[in-house]
Amino acid sequence: MNLAARREAEKKDPALETHLQLLSEDERASVHERTLKILAETGLRVDTAKGRRALRSAGAEVDENTHIVRFPRALVEASLRLAPKEFTLGARRPGWDLPMNAGDCALMADGEGITVIDRKTGQHRPSTFQDWLEATRLLDALDEVGVYWDMVRRGEEDESIPVTISYWRHVFSNFSKHVQDSSPTAAHSPWLLEVLQVVFGDRETLRQKHPFSFLVCPQSPLVIEEQHTDAYLELAGWDIPVAVMPMPLMGGTGPGNMISMTILGNCEVLAMLCLIQAAAPGTPVIYAPALAVMNPRTGLYSAGAIENGLLNCAAIEMARYYGLPVEGSGGGTDAYAPGIQSTFERAMNALLPMLSWPDLLVGAGLLGGSMILSLEQLVIDAEVFRMCRQAHRGIPTSEGDWLDAVIQRVGPGGHFMGEKSTAANMRSGEWLMPRLGVHDTQRAWENAGRRDILEQARERVDALLAEHKPMPLPIEAERELLKLEKKARAA
Repeated sequence: MNLAARREAEKKDPALETHLQLLSEDERASVHERTLKILAETGLRVDTAKGRRALRSAGAEVDENTHIVRFPRALVEASLRLAPKEFTLGARRPGWDLPMNAGDCALMADGEGITVIDRKTGQHRPSTFQDWLEATRLLDALDEVGVYWDMVRRGEEDESIPVTISYWRHVFSNFSKHVQDSSPTAAHSPWLLEVLQVVFGDRETLRQKHPFSFLVCPQSPLVIEEQHTDAYLELAGWDIPVAVMPMPLMGGTGPGNMISMTILGNCEVLAMLCLIQAAAPGTPVIYAPALAVMNPRTGLYSAGAIENGLLNCAAIEMARYYGLPVEGSGGGTDAYAPGIQSTFERAMNALLPMLSWPDLLVGAGLLGGSMILSLEQLVIDAEVFRMCRQAHRGIPTSEGDWLDAVIQRVGPGGHFMGEKSTAANMRSGEWLMPRLGVHDTQRAWENAGRRDILEQARERVDALLAEHKPMPLPIEAERELLKLEKKARAA
C-alpha cells in the first residue's frame, strides 16, 4: 500500500491521537530565549568563507580572524520567518510524495554502517557493494520506509567524482521514493545537479517536486564545518530541502544534562538555518538534531540509552514550537546482534519520539551504535514502527465508534464475533495485524518448528528481496547517467 492509500484508509481526528509532551510552552520559550542569547553573544565558529560572506550580508557579526559569527535576534527571527513551514518531499514512484507538517510520519533507515551480519553465516564481516545493494532494495520494498539513507558502506569504494556518480546512478536505479543524501565536496555538487536533472527534469521541476534533500551536520559544539556546508552552498538557489542534523553527545561534545542538550542542538540548527536562508531565502529546512548521550563509564556513544528517546522528544517539540518540519531520531541500540537487548532498547527509544510525532523517524536497521547492518533487524524495526504508529493513532471516539447500541443488542452472555461492526473495525485499523512474532497457540508454534522472530525476519528479508522489483529508470536516463559517469572519468 502506498502512502496516499494508507493516509486515506487511516483518516482520523488529530485531537484524538496519543501525544507525548515533555516541555511546557514556557519551557520551550525559555529554550528559544537562551538559544538567542548564546547565538548573539557567543555565536558559532563558521569554517566556510562562503558561508561567512552570506551571513555578513544578512546582518550577522563576523570576525574573520577567529571565524566566529554572532547572530543577532533580528537575523534569527527573520530567518525563521523565511523558512517554509509546509512543503513536500517528492518521489519518483507515484503515491509516495511526503508532505511535511501534514500529520503523517514515515520511517527512515539509520546510516552509515561499516560492517554487516551475514544472513547465511551469522558472522560479522566488512560490508560490500552487494550488502549496500540489498539494503537499498529492501528499503525500497518496505512500505514503512519513505526516504532513502545510505545504510552501509559499499566496500572499499573511494569518493572520487566518477565513483560518486556511479553510486547516485545505482541509488536512483534501485530506490524510487524520496532520497536524502549529501555531496562529498563542493566539486561533486554540480555533478549531482546534472544527475538530478537527468532523473527528474529541469531546474524548475526540481524546485517544485523536491525529489532530493541534502543532509548537513554541524559539528558540536557550535561549529559549522566547511566541507559539506560548501557542498550544499554549491546547490543554493535550486530550492533543495536541507535537513540540519547536529549530533552532540551529552557529557562529551554536549553539556551534561538534557535541557542544556536541547539548547545546544537548537543553537546549531538555528545557526545553520540562518546560513541557509542567507544564501537562498525561502529554502526548505528540516529541523533534525540527533541528540544522544555518552556512556559515563566508557565515554562511548550510548546508543540504547533511554535518555536518547527523551532528548529526541524535546527536539521534536522545539521543531513544532517553530512550526518547522522535523526529522526525529529513535531506535538505537548498543547490542551487536539482534536479540532481547536490541529489541527492548529500540522499541523504547522509537516509541517515545513517535508519540511526539515527527514527520520522519530515522534509526532503523543498524546495531552496535549505528555501525553494524542487519537486514533482519531492519524488518523487525519496520514492525516496531507499525506498533508505534498504532500507539500514536490513539482510541478513536468519533460518532459511530461507541457501539453502545451493539452492546445492548448482544446483551448478557452473548458475543460480538458475528457483528458487522467487529469485521468493519478489523479492516479499519482498530486492530494492528502483526507480521512477525508468535501469535497462535503453543501447539501451532511447536508444530511450525518453534521458529523465533529472527528466523521469521530472515525469511521475510529473503522473500522481499526475491519478489520486489525496483521501479526502473527510463532507458534514456540510464544511458545519460552512464555518459555522465564516462565524462567525469575523462575530466
